[in-house]
Amino acid sequence: MSPPPRRRLRVDRAARSAVQGSKQSEPFDFTLTMRRLCEDVCDSLPEFAHIDMRRVAVTFAQAKKRVPHGLQAKLTPLRFEGGSATTVRRGVTYAAPTLHDGEVELLYVLTFYLPRFLDHVPKEKLTTVLHELHHVSPAFDGDIRRFPGRCYAHSHSQAQYDAEMAVLAERYLEAGPPGWVDRFLNSRFRDLQSRHGAVVGLKLPIPKLIPVGRG
Repeated sequence: MSPPPRRRLRVDRAARSAVQGSKQSEPFDFTLTMRRLCEDVCDSLPEFAHIDMRRVAVTFAQAKKRVPHGLQAKLTPLRFEGGSATTVRRGVTYAAPTLHDGEVELLYVLTFYLPRFLDHVPKEKLTTVLHELHHVSPAFDGDIRRFPGRCYAHSHSQAQYDAEMAVLAERYLEAGPPGWVDRFLNSRFRDLQSRHGAVVGLKLPIPKLIPVGRG
């Protein structure tokens, strides 16, 4: 039996969307800089060495309200438990769309909500980045990291999960990352907007499950 069809999308890295800014010659590319940060984290901390950032789309979404509370970032897996291409929920089979960057099929979409994410203090920003990257399955198969029990995404305590990510953030900073990392983490949205005229980045809709049959 052939696998069910899956919707194929493409990432156009040349297509950049602006976040509340006028166009100038050198706008600040948020998602490109965030990708560089994630790559450096994965190279520096063994807990993230299994992540191949070439297969992770780094994107932004615009926060609906300019308030500090609310969702800052989100990791969307493009596979299901165990790396399966499909899952069954309430008798209906679903598939995730395929997403490609050139010839490379992506396994995750990492989305940051702007300006909200940038308006937090540096360590909280970094902890948020590590929080989302740590959700990537150790098998790097498109699924999330699963803990035992009902709370499989954050173990039995999200507070403990966040505390562990804060410790990893300290380790990363103590190792002495490149200077541009410190400048980026210390920049709020209005700082980048003032220096560059506009903050731009790759913007994609959050992929939605596709019903492909019953049973």
